[in-house]
Amino acid sequence: MTTASVDQAVPGSAPDFDRCYRAVQARDARFDGQFFVTVRTTGIYCRPSCPAQTPRPHNVAFVLTAAAAQQQGYRACRRCAPDAVPGSPLWNVNADMSARAMRLIADGVVEREGVAGLAARLKYSPRHLNRVLTDHLGAGPLALARAHRATNARVLIQCTALPMSDVAFAAGFASIRQFNDTIRAVFGLTPTELRRLRHRRDRSQSDAVSAPGSVTLRLPFRAPYRWTWMRWFLSAHAATGVETVIDDADATLGWRFRRVIALPHGPAIADIEPHDDHVGVVLSHLDMRDLGAAVNRVRRLLDLDADITAAEESLAADPTLRPLIEGAPGLRVPGSLDPAETIIRTMLGQQVSLAAARHQIDRLVDALGRPLHDAGPTDGDVPRAFPTAAAIAADGRAVLRGPSRRIDAVIGVAEALAEGRVEPHVGVDASDLRAQLIELPGIGPWTADIVTMRVTGDPDVLLANDLIVARAAADLGVDLRDTHHWAPWRSYATMHLWRHRLAGSGEAV
Repeated sequence: MTTASVDQAVPGSAPDFDRCYRAVQARDARFDGQFFVTVRTTGIYCRPSCPAQTPRPHNVAFVLTAAAAQQQGYRACRRCAPDAVPGSPLWNVNADMSARAMRLIADGVVEREGVAGLAARLKYSPRHLNRVLTDHLGAGPLALARAHRATNARVLIQCTALPMSDVAFAAGFASIRQFNDTIRAVFGLTPTELRRLRHRRDRSQSDAVSAPGSVTLRLPFRAPYRWTWMRWFLSAHAATGVETVIDDADATLGWRFRRVIALPHGPAIADIEPHDDHVGVVLSHLDMRDLGAAVNRVRRLLDLDADITAAEESLAADPTLRPLIEGAPGLRVPGSLDPAETIIRTMLGQQVSLAAARHQIDRLVDALGRPLHDAGPTDGDVPRAFPTAAAIAADGRAVLRGPSRRIDAVIGVAEALAEGRVEPHVGVDASDLRAQLIELPGIGPWTADIVTMRVTGDPDVLLANDLIVARAAADLGVDLRDTHHWAPWRSYATMHLWRHRLAGSGEAV
């Protein structure tokens, strides 16, 4: 097995049995989250790396989602906790409706807007959506959302001291009875027994129970991960008050990242500490209904669900890229916490230096950002949420400086976002989002490409119009007009070219 990806005969169909079974025999953690193992003789489903004895081939089947396993009557293995795995990279690599639906379900759209809202965002009827998801993933949108709620509930049960009634409604259940029935069906335990199970575990091997009003989590990812690259990106683009990289000698890798996150029910603060094998996250000032959305957005920001082995093995087949990959394995593509914010900030970075862009962004945040006065200072600054598109449309003209044409463009895009004429979100097809952006005055190919890459998580966007990437390609003798052999991983190739040029100028990346 040369890559960490699972072959499928048809997009969305059950994965190839032989390849999956070999991964289970090897207990290969790279496949955790890409598929799940159902065991007929025990009635449970597991992650591929489950340490239990490998079941015989005739007793197992493989499904793409936990919801499909639950739909068939299987409960989650208590030993390997199959819901606590990295997400499937299929939802970014594939551009079909099922993949885009999964991205929205992970963001909690069904809990907030129902199946009708999910279908409307995808531009399909609820009936067609249900049919396609059931055919492709083995479960419809309600079952997929139920699995998502069950995972959120487990986290709240085991990582907080919230009363069970508060857990039920925070996780998105309509009633206490529905909550109890789902937890019993998915985990084979009552909610109280599930909480006791955590208390019996060795705390050194698990998450500590969070303080009141916050949630402490461990987010897994597929190694390797080059944290120096992500640290550089986060630090270089940090907006004062909204986010900061904090040097911390007590942190495992010597630094932490603190960020205000805009969420559906109000802003929260995420304190993120990278480790070699997981990411520690403390979410505070959080409306617990937003737990799933917050976790999903942090995962997307840090690109934690990438199948990095498959990407780099494919790109390393190009002799020009191989030294770059061998010299910096684990490079990720930074994602987006908020699509509207990403668009505005990228526009302000057009044709100017990072320092000039940050100056404009800091002015916007200082003048129009919502302060979180009860959150405490961040290095002397009161934490602030990035301004909404509506606030920028209404008052941004008095704050922004520079050529009037550029200011007009930013205000025009903010108005389009505020009025819903453009609706960027993780469920939009990448090509559709790029086309929508290009139609807006003031947005060119560079801005459209980088926003599309970061918002949708599309792994195959080449930033051919980026000056740093172009210079790196010239250094290496790469023709950016002929990169079809890098597909579908051109976003990762872009990151390696970008890093190569920055490293040559002395940046610690």
